[in-house]
Amino acid sequence: MRLAWFAFASVALASGSLTSAQNLQDVVKQGEQVFNRSCATGYCHGLKGVAAAAPRLAARGFDEAYIENAVSRGLPGTSMAAFSGSLSRSDLRAVITYVANLNGIVYSPAVPSENSNGAGVVLSAEASRGRVLFSDPLRSFGRCSTCHEVNGIGTPVATPIATVPADVQALRGLATPSVRTAILNHEAMPALVLSNGSREIVFYDLTTPPPVRHTAQPDTVMWRDGSNWKHSSVAGSYNDAELNLILAYLRSVVQP
Repeated sequence: MRLAWFAFASVALASGSLTSAQNLQDVVKQGEQVFNRSCATGYCHGLKGVAAAAPRLAARGFDEAYIENAVSRGLPGTSMAAFSGSLSRSDLRAVITYVANLNGIVYSPAVPSENSNGAGVVLSAEASRGRVLFSDPLRSFGRCSTCHEVNGIGTPVATPIATVPADVQALRGLATPSVRTAILNHEAMPALVLSNGSREIVFYDLTTPPPVRHTAQPDTVMWRDGSNWKHSSVAGSYNDAELNLILAYLRSVVQP
């Protein structure tokens, strides 16, 4: 039994349990909220664990051990990676409990320290707030995680972040030399190429978020270098103070 694209964070689990049925109800509700912003993204699992781009999670017969293993280690050979430490302690416990609940299991593992972000990284208060903003569900597809993956949260439309911008102005005006102009079916669009083979071309149309993935035959697409697409056009849902918090998070977790 395989679980692909199980896009939420994970860490090693310790023993623990909830103290009341009311606690369980609260944790399941919290877990659903975390799942909706981290897993039911349009690219991965559907709301309430139904099938979407990734397989269905609800009523699959998964047991505690399988769920814990998928969360903590990922599934080699699939798009489900190990996302160690990307959620807070309470959010991680909640989302595991929620997926267990989708499979008829009354279960709530305890997890490591609240301020841990995996690999020994401890987040400051500012960086912790930035982590939440990075995948903020209230911004819909205007959030950073629509196109960027950091520490297991988000969708890797763009290449991994190798260098954190120096300040908010640099973040808004981030250069995008890989974005070209594609002309498909007589329509021009800003495009980010994933693969360019002799039989097919795969690229993302960045016209509006979320990016739309296209697969086309090479002779059906014309290309122009450059594009008038700007990174600032998709960073507009955040104010400067929020972007400073996101930068604090990135500086904490992105390796130079």
